[in-house]
Amino acid sequence: MLARSIEAAGIPTVTVTMMPILSDKYRSSRTLGVQFPFGHSFGAVDDPEMQRRTLDAALQLLVDAPGPETRVDVDEQWPGDAREAYKNWQPDEPSPIVLHSMEMIRQARAAAKPQS
Repeated sequence: MLARSIEAAGIPTVTVTMMPILSDKYRSSRTLGVQFPFGHSFGAVDDPEMQRRTLDAALQLLVDAPGPETRVDVDEQWPGDAREAYKNWQPDEPSPIVLHSMEMIRQARAAAKPQS
């Protein structure tokens, strides 16, 4: 959403995201889709080469894209076990928005259960 506002002001943007399908849905700016664990948009910690490749891909998208709502997915494999990286990224305690979302999901599930 912020990228759209910046684009409306005439400043081109690129969104690097692990969820490019949401960028498609919300008609985001130029989107670089990465298959990296959350919290690692530009690559693995202590891997400046991977981070640089991601940055270069984002900048190339900025140059090559004909305009907003252009999507490119990078073909970069996560080094090591991605499940472990996902697990390690999670904080010990959920944020307030995550707690709220979890409660909303619980309520929706309870409301959807057939009454006996």
